[in-house]
Amino acid sequence: MRFDLNDRRVAYGVLALMPLFFSSNLVIGRAAMGSAEPFTLAFLRWFFAFLILLPFAWQGLRTHARTLLSQFELLMGLGILGMWICGALVYEALRHTTASNATLVYTASPVLILILEWAFRGRRIAGRETLGILLALAGVLTIVVQGSLGRLVSLTFNAGDILIAIAALSWAIYSVLLKRPPLTGLPTIVLFAAIALSGAIGLLPFAIWEIAETGTFPDRLDQWISIGGLAFVSSVLAFSSFQYGVKVLGPSVTGVFMYLLPPYGVFMAVFFLGERLALFHLAGFVLVLSGLVLATAPPALIASLKGRLRGREATGTGNPAATPDT
Repeated sequence: MRFDLNDRRVAYGVLALMPLFFSSNLVIGRAAMGSAEPFTLAFLRWFFAFLILLPFAWQGLRTHARTLLSQFELLMGLGILGMWICGALVYEALRHTTASNATLVYTASPVLILILEWAFRGRRIAGRETLGILLALAGVLTIVVQGSLGRLVSLTFNAGDILIAIAALSWAIYSVLLKRPPLTGLPTIVLFAAIALSGAIGLLPFAIWEIAETGTFPDRLDQWISIGGLAFVSSVLAFSSFQYGVKVLGPSVTGVFMYLLPPYGVFMAVFFLGERLALFHLAGFVLVLSGLVLATAPPALIASLKGRLRGREATGTGNPAATPDT
């Protein structure tokens, strides 16, 4: 069987794993955040991510150098949005807010992607997409508030939550900009390497200032291993799979898969950190997965299913009373 990277089925399979790579930040990042200050950690993460990508992207970077240089400002903008704001700023935000609040606020990004595409590209939002997003958001809320309305009412927001909200908007803009015509013709790994380098360049001056001010820099092997894990799993695998999904399926469909972050995060916490799996987790998983399928199912598949149901009703096979006894 021929493996086609432009096959939508392959893209859906990759996107099913993509939130797992992002969620690894909950486990790997916990150790790494204690090894450096926010801008220093974000710089090291993306500099090493670029080094990991370089052997695979080098030839493509040379081939597409003219295009990349012509889009220098756009690439730097993507680096600021995806690595500066959604990297260092998120690390700083987590010093002032809880992981639950951050998860709740960050899950606004798929909705923001749809709104941005509607506002600037005239994309129509189907009713089933709206319903799917609402179901997925309900699932996320169920997990975050642990199935308790009292917890939802008692949630309070602070400066850290505002920073996370800025990061959510930044991620939505980043996702939409990836579909700009000059970038869509570039191979995924080449584009990602260029953005990773742009992000590292944007972070470098702030990392130097931070190191000079605090004197904090990783000096143990376990700290460097954690940073290496962030660079490979939470950066290279996570972002490259996201950009691949945007290229094949578009930012709106790809963004909806971000609703799988909380379920994956809970499973990783249970598996790696020994936390307890509760009934509200399962209820949230069902809502998230139902909404995900409803919001991202290809229109052709929906039309096909509707046609089959109508056909069954017309022939009477959908009516149990019309089925002969056996």
